Amino acid sequence: MIPVQNLSRGEGAPPRFRLLSALSYCAPLLVNGVALPFFPVWLALHKFTDHEIGLILAVPMIVRVLVAPIVAMYADRMKERADVLLFSGGLSLLTAIALYWTTTFWPVLIVYTIQGGTFSPYIPVVESIVISGVRRWGLDYGSMRVWGSIAFIVSTLIGGQLIGRWGGEMVLPVMIFGFVMTMVMAMYCPRIGPTRRRGTPVDIPAATGSSLRQPHLLVLLLGVAIQQSSHALLYTFASIYWRDLGFSGTEIAVLWSAGVAAEVTVFFLSRRLSRRFDAWTLIRFGAGVCICRWILFPLHWGFVGFFLLQCLHAFSFAFVHTGVQRRIVASVQETQESSAQGAYFFYNGMFMALMTIASGYIYAILGLASYYVMATAALLGLGLIIVAYYLQPQRLASGGQTSDAV
Repeated sequence: MIPVQNLSRGEGAPPRFRLLSALSYCAPLLVNGVALPFFPVWLALHKFTDHEIGLILAVPMIVRVLVAPIVAMYADRMKERADVLLFSGGLSLLTAIALYWTTTFWPVLIVYTIQGGTFSPYIPVVESIVISGVRRWGLDYGSMRVWGSIAFIVSTLIGGQLIGRWGGEMVLPVMIFGFVMTMVMAMYCPRIGPTRRRGTPVDIPAATGSSLRQPHLLVLLLGVAIQQSSHALLYTFASIYWRDLGFSGTEIAVLWSAGVAAEVTVFFLSRRLSRRFDAWTLIRFGAGVCICRWILFPLHWGFVGFFLLQCLHAFSFAFVHTGVQRRIVASVQETQESSAQGAYFFYNGMFMALMTIASGYIYAILGLASYYVMATAALLGLGLIIVAYYLQPQRLASGGQTSDAV
């Protein structure tokens, strides 16, 4: 459970905050539900090589991680953070439309890179608004975040059906529909005012910035980013590999949906899990399962086997993500919530981009054995996570139990 800090007395959450927050998560994940599993298929349809696919998917990630933290810090100082979302969704919609006229390497790379930059702040800003609601009114984070994952599943299943019937060219129309929905939800996303508390100066006091520079938090974010980057090979080449094995568009969609459905289950059970396990336990266990997942993945499992392996996404992503969110709340004040989310997004995105570029070359050389490289990366991430645990100030000061209860 994410702890409530500075709970507003005599003031409840704005009307429909939970509903609008859930829908705000749904809109961007409608796009991701098609782009993540099927945009590589669209690229392969247009005869791009493995190296080109890796670059086209990776370069926008680098742009995203450069743009998102800057916009997130700006959002922390705005009267309404949600206003950023309208610009983000609108500009991203224009780039999706522009892809209709780009089918060669350099034009696709440029347009998709611009889209990476314009769409990058959307989810971090939504995340910061929701976390502010959790802090102020004691709302359940998982019960709102879970609907974004459900939207991803629905989008993936529908996208798989459309692509199975009409081919990879259906990727762009479904993406455009998703971006239209991001604009709609940008207009209805909760407006809860600035992150600064009433009566504080406009300029954020310098003392609140130290929390973002805590060694244990920085090492944790780096470790998690490396562990999460081990998913790059899956995100880049899994759909192409499954298609080559003869799986239909619907079967590929089901495999992707299985992972997200497992993730949804974790978010539904997040409050119960939080009562039984602290954040560090969730993060370490999830990273450990991630290592096992990549060791098993190159084996020839068939559809049912891959379905079960995809269900391990509940641990390799959802456990780790939920634990990190709780650690951010425990370490960072609300006045820097968007900045902290932007930093988390930056580290994840930068390492994911680098690993995606590397994946194009590693997969071309090693084929399925590339997943053993991913297992090694996850192991390195787990090592840094363990180091971060022992770097906590309370543990260093006392040599014993920390005060971490989240």
